[in-house]
Amino acid sequence: MAKEEVNLAFIDGQNLHLGTTQKGWKINYRRLRIYLRDKYRVAEASYFLGFTDDAQQDLYGNLQRAGFIVCFREHHAALRAAKKGNADTDIVFEAMKALIERDDFGKIVLVSGDGDYKKLVDYLIRKGRLEKILFPNRQFASSLYRRLAPQYFDYLEAPAIKAKIAHT
Repeated sequence: MAKEEVNLAFIDGQNLHLGTTQKGWKINYRRLRIYLRDKYRVAEASYFLGFTDDAQQDLYGNLQRAGFIVCFREHHAALRAAKKGNADTDIVFEAMKALIERDDFGKIVLVSGDGDYKKLVDYLIRKGRLEKILFPNRQFASSLYRRLAPQYFDYLEAPAIKAKIAHT
């Protein structure tokens, strides 16, 4: 009997947070993790954040309890206050590393609307390894994705998805 193929998810936490809260709603992390597991067969979901902040310990604990692997952007301590959370390069690196070093997954789910991932998305499509890119909302979907075929993306703000993952 063939083993069912599982997928990996890479989530741009800052993009997800801004893309939902600016539209007046919040993600329920446990429900999001269940949605990724059930809809996209995501076995591992890595949630990338800018940097550690003692005031956000509850968030980090909630993410871990929901089943996410929490990944922080490395910053020099003296620069943390001046840096934005930009984890884009870390996400691209970890996705490419998984493609090169691992053979225990099928495809990648990316959660972000940031155009910085366009080359990665194009590469994954060419290699048959993109399951889906999930944009937090239409406004957070970079114009670089305008020509992306509909089977490769969805919007988390779509009523049917939002109903499953929103904090109530």
